[in-house]
Amino acid sequence: MTDQREYVHQTLARAVRDHDVETMFGLVGDANLFLANHFVNGCGGTLVPAAHEGGTVLMALAYSQVTDKVGVATVTQGPGLTNCFTALREGVVARRPMLLLCGDTPATAAFHPQNIDQREVVKATGAGFEQIQAPQTASRDIAHAFFRAHNERRPIVVNIPSDFMWAEVEPRTLVFPRLEAPTLISSGDLHEQAIGIIASAKRPLILAGAGAVSARDNLIALSERLEAPLATTLKGTGLFDGHPNNIGFFGTLGTAEAYDVIASADCIVAFGAWLHFLTTDRGKLVEGKRVVQVNKARSDIGKFYQPDVALVADAGQTADNILFWLNEAEIPASGFSRELPTHDIARHPPGDPAQSDEGCINLEYALDRLNQALPQDRIMLTDGGRYITEVWCRVQVPDPNSFHMTDNFAAIGQGMQQAIGAAHGEPSRPVVLFIGDGGFMMGGIGEFNTAVRTNRDLIVIICNDAAYGAEHIQMRDRQMDPSLTEFDWPSFAAVAVSLGGEGVEVASPDDLETAIEAINKRQAPIVVELKLDPNKVPRMRM
Repeated sequence: MTDQREYVHQTLARAVRDHDVETMFGLVGDANLFLANHFVNGCGGTLVPAAHEGGTVLMALAYSQVTDKVGVATVTQGPGLTNCFTALREGVVARRPMLLLCGDTPATAAFHPQNIDQREVVKATGAGFEQIQAPQTASRDIAHAFFRAHNERRPIVVNIPSDFMWAEVEPRTLVFPRLEAPTLISSGDLHEQAIGIIASAKRPLILAGAGAVSARDNLIALSERLEAPLATTLKGTGLFDGHPNNIGFFGTLGTAEAYDVIASADCIVAFGAWLHFLTTDRGKLVEGKRVVQVNKARSDIGKFYQPDVALVADAGQTADNILFWLNEAEIPASGFSRELPTHDIARHPPGDPAQSDEGCINLEYALDRLNQALPQDRIMLTDGGRYITEVWCRVQVPDPNSFHMTDNFAAIGQGMQQAIGAAHGEPSRPVVLFIGDGGFMMGGIGEFNTAVRTNRDLIVIICNDAAYGAEHIQMRDRQMDPSLTEFDWPSFAAVAVSLGGEGVEVASPDDLETAIEAINKRQAPIVVELKLDPNKVPRMRM
């Protein structure tokens, strides 16, 4: 190879680094080995080696969310890709931009034992597919994949035939400029209709979702002008904490008092929220109300509920615009927020330690106590399971960007991998993961060692009811034998220690204090195993 040429695997690795990617998550095999090696040893990047291919994708997804960069993962051909199927679907549903650099069998090896139509596999997940067309197009294909990931807000799988890797090409640097969404300000007839609905409302309420997180101050200003209560969806959690107009969650996650306030409203102004059927309690909380929906994404308007007026616009700019016209028209404040109680109605009643039975800890009490004791600057992630709604209701985060759902596809066992990705994205902050026993066994136990190997500051709270809790309660409700859902697991605390971390079992309030002390003194990733009675775990708030 001459000085003016390089191999395709070098081109691919360098093209990734050209896009300001310093960390890649991977599991190497025949078809991506040399790419990964050059990324580390030729380009100065860091490869985080996962224990399972799907873990690489999940780590990259969380990394993308906490850094606002395109996360990058790499796996080998055939089973390397098929093992990523659920993870790719998670990224599609969660709308996370990431690249999966996937090797493929040689084009000339039709009878290769790992040969499969990788395009069709990816297509079924809803992720995008970018084929490296020829060795000479590698740089452009990578640049286009990054462009698509940003623009389409989903994973893009870059498919690389392994027989391209050692082809010689001319070095080329190519980065396409990132498209920035224009600021959208509402105007015209629909805008005037929205102003009219809000101005005439006697009991208006402002709802903020994930698409309005950056508009916090604008929405508070509008709330104070209208004297309207403030509420959030789950993905807006913590946005208005501390403000006197805050009532917490809108929907089934809210307190009984908050639910009553929402029920008494006559107008909902929803910014950056889908109006999901759980947010609206299957339509009950918007029935009989005028609804104005503001969202930048046209595709998110009317997705679950058809509003009276929809504005495709920026949340902050629209809130400011509404405020301006309310002042111009001298519309009086509604007085609705003045009806709110003086106490914080966003907080659920505290758990009672006395409700802890022999050998178990009361979940509500444990979560309340952990909320007080866990590091305040935490990033929090939740895996799927029956326990999660109670976590969402009781464990706070500093801001919405510090909270990450890992089960957008409603699949358990994806939390540990994403917690590791988040910890690599923000290494200066502690990452707290709440996960069930089933989720830990399904996807957490193998990657916990990855957290140990890569020295992440990770606190794992396992809610262990020794069962698949969501199914356990269904069996009980129908007078069926719940033993099919029950498991005799090993001690997860002991497993954590055997994997190189730390572990504490919690079966009483006193044990919980011991665990909190261990958390404060942790020197490695730590597992806190909450022993729960499967018959007494609260039902999901849905």
